[in-house]
Formats: sequence, structure tokens, C-alpha cells
Amino acid sequence: MTAETAETVVTTKAAGPVGPAEAPPAAVEVHGVHKWYGGHRVLDGVDLTVRPGEVTAVLGPSGSGKSTLLRVINHLEKPEIGYVSVNGEPIGVRRHGDRLRELSERAILAQRSRIGFVFQNFNLFPHLTVLDNVAAAPVATGRLSRPAARELAHELLDRVGLADKATAYPRQLSGGQQQRVAIARALALRPGVILFDEPTSALDPELVGEVLAVIRNLATSGTTLVIVTHEVGFAREVADRVVFIDGGRIVEQGSPAEVLDSPRHERTRDFLSKVL
Repeated sequence: MTAETAETVVTTKAAGPVGPAEAPPAAVEVHGVHKWYGGHRVLDGVDLTVRPGEVTAVLGPSGSGKSTLLRVINHLEKPEIGYVSVNGEPIGVRRHGDRLRELSERAILAQRSRIGFVFQNFNLFPHLTVLDNVAAAPVATGRLSRPAARELAHELLDRVGLADKATAYPRQLSGGQQQRVAIARALALRPGVILFDEPTSALDPELVGEVLAVIRNLATSGTTLVIVTHEVGFAREVADRVVFIDGGRIVEQGSPAEVLDSPRHERTRDFLSKVL
């Protein structure tokens, strides 16, 4: 058995049929996901569907499972029960009878390269220039030659307003600039979905606007986005759908007007009363 096809058995039971449905697949489908850390249940039976081109904002108090949900979507965290599909393809697993088998790390990395992820703390390579940070992934995955990747990196840096910072190193940038480089890096692999994990939480307040402006532009471009954020006003402005999570469960979801202006659940109303 080759490295590409090697699998290890996971005790997780499949939460339903794995594979694309007859209708066009959703961009992201989370199927009955449970996740524990030790004896603490972080996600408790989460089901979520994100349509292609949709912008979904995920809100909730600290410790509610928001960031873990994102990490499960691209298989940085493995669910104990359930699975995730992106564009109709199960992520990190394949069906074997009534169980799911973990794919090889190489196969998971190939899947993960099609899902952009923007972290809270940028995660840039400090020893690489801004240009090389953006160009690194397309070269490493064999998608582009180095010259082509550098040309694309120049285009993406221009798109996020940092064309003049190509030769700088991360330490020479502000936090807002570093996060914009991280967004350009996520775009470099032309992912079908981009996940944002509290993209402004590590920034000084005066730097938040420049990052939100870049995400706002992406939101109008037809890119599928899932954004964990504490910026309720921003969620109201850019999201097609707002999801409120508490205690590892989706308490309610709907349009921004439904969830933010007329929440049905008492827990949502209580949360919004403290943050608005």
C-alpha cells in the first residue's frame, strides 16, 4: 500500500452517507460532528451547510467551540463522531463499510491545500520575505513554478494593498499588514473555501479596519467564506447567514436580520445584549 492510499482505521461511526448528493454539493457540509478534549465536549452534534459563494459569520462566547469548528472543517482537528465534506468530498476520511477510515497525512494535506485558512496570529514564516510567504504554498504543492508563483504573489499583494511590501519581512510589518499578507497567502492556492478564525482579534483597534476591508472585498467576489468573528457589526454587513454557537451547539442560524435583530433563542438575546 502506497503512502498516498495508506489509511488508519478511525473508531468514528459515519454520521450518514459519504459523498456528493444528487444535487450540486454544498461548499461545506458538517455532518453530526462531536469533538472532545479529554472529558470536555467542545462540539456537540454540529450540523451546518454553507452554500457555494455564501458568506457565513459564526458568533458565540469564548469557549463555545467556534474555532474548533473551523479546525474540524479542514481536519486540523479530527472529530470523534461525524465528518465534514467540502465541495462534496469528505475531508480526512473515506468510507469503509459503516465506518470512516482516516486518510494518509499526504492525502489530507492535498485536501487541506484546497481550503484556505487565515489564523488569528498570522502564522507567517519569519525568515521569508512577504513575497515568498505568499508564493511558498503554490510551489510546495507543485501547482505553479517558482516564477509563476512569484508573479501570482505580486498580483495578490496588490489586491490586498501591499504591493510595496513584497521585499519586506514579517517583523517589519504592522499586525494589520501581516494579516493582509496571510489573506494573500490563503488566496494563493485558489481555494474553494476560505476559513477565517477571529482574523482581527490579535490586532490593535486602529488596525482592524484595514483587514476587514480586505475581507469585505472578498465577500463581494463570490468566494465562499466562513468567518469566526466577534465583530457583530461586520457580520451584519457582509454575511449572508449568521450562526450562533454556544456550548458546542448551534443555537440558531439565519439571515443577519433574523439572528441579530430578532433572535429567537434567549441565549442569543443574552449574548447580543452584552456585545452590541
